[in-house]
Amino acid sequence: MRHGKKLNHLGRTNSHRKAMMANMASSLILHKRITTTLAKAKALRMYVEPIITKAKEDTTHSRRTVFSYLQDKDTTAMLFREVAEKIANRPGGYTRIVKMENRLGDNAEMAIIELVDYNTVYTKGEAATAKKATRRRGGSGKGKAAPVAAAPVSVEEAVVVDEAPAAPAVEEAPEAPAADAAEEEKGE
Repeated sequence: MRHGKKLNHLGRTNSHRKAMMANMASSLILHKRITTTLAKAKALRMYVEPIITKAKEDTTHSRRTVFSYLQDKDTTAMLFREVAEKIANRPGGYTRIVKMENRLGDNAEMAIIELVDYNTVYTKGEAATAKKATRRRGGSGKGKAAPVAAAPVSVEEAVVVDEAPAAPAVEEAPEAPAADAAEEEKGE
């Protein structure tokens, strides 16, 4: 029976599989995005995410542990130097798998696996919203605090606001009588 065995052997021996995963992980760290089959991408995600988590803590022990998996000094140095800085505040989920169309030769399911923080298409708006939102359970509203006042505007910001050109005056249409407004509200 196969109960509880979630490692995909990928049709390879143990030594071949380890070497292939080390090479693919090195390529992913160096190039930030690689194209492979879907099965290999899923297996690579399970292989590389703990390595990236280990790289967050820059100690001699963690460097040696990561090097034992990657077997490449340049890749290990890049992981600790560049990648670890970008993912420092991310609590996991460092990779993204995007499915592609099947390969023409053998109809294998293809996918792109990439490091999440290096994709500029998806992370354009996330840089501005780096603030972590705290989710709280809504209550009856009795113990809620009063709304916090807006931050004071500095002198430089006030000057910039005053220097803005005035908008051209637009003529306003005469207001409708109050009876017409009441009928419109009932109609909606």
